Amino acid sequence: MHGRLARLFRSLHNKQEGITGLETAIILIAFVIVASVFAFVVLSTGLFSAERGKETVFAGLEKARGNLEVRGALTVTDVDTSGTIDSTDEIRFNVALAAGGFPISLDPTAYTNSVVINYIDAQNREADVAYSVNWILEDGDTLLEVGELAEITVNPPSGSTLAPNEIFTLEVIPPSGGTNLINRTMPPAIDDVMDLH
Repeated sequence: MHGRLARLFRSLHNKQEGITGLETAIILIAFVIVASVFAFVVLSTGLFSAERGKETVFAGLEKARGNLEVRGALTVTDVDTSGTIDSTDEIRFNVALAAGGFPISLDPTAYTNSVVINYIDAQNREADVAYSVNWILEDGDTLLEVGELAEITVNPPSGSTLAPNEIFTLEVIPPSGGTNLINRTMPPAIDDVMDLH
């Protein structure tokens, strides 16, 4: 029995197979390299996404901070008291910066980086109509800044006549920020001075 047991232990000992320390080290190094490459890819993607998200937030803030807002009513004046509103008459409204807004140029003579006003009614659409600015609260320059208030006067373009109950729109487009649409309906009877809310 002792002989059989010895042969059994020898056969078990002869059939042992294993991995040497060098093979283990190579496999371990391969796992570490693959894991580090994967971690680098994940971190790079995360940093890139975070940077793009930050750029998007700042672009949205830039757009929001450039907005104008209309303060008060829009007034239509029939200057020639003809009973219709045409190119000799005036449309007036007040503008100010939205809260936290960046200064905006209100220079009607500027060719770039200034406010543009488009006029739309039932007869036509006129882009970049002439306007004038009367400063109510100002500091002496042509920039509309926080705490300032300006009155803008627009004449309907030639060929346009606003009749009773007619709808018209003014698109006020600052150089940065969103477009402000001022959409109003004329009253049933044309007076010399009309406040349209």
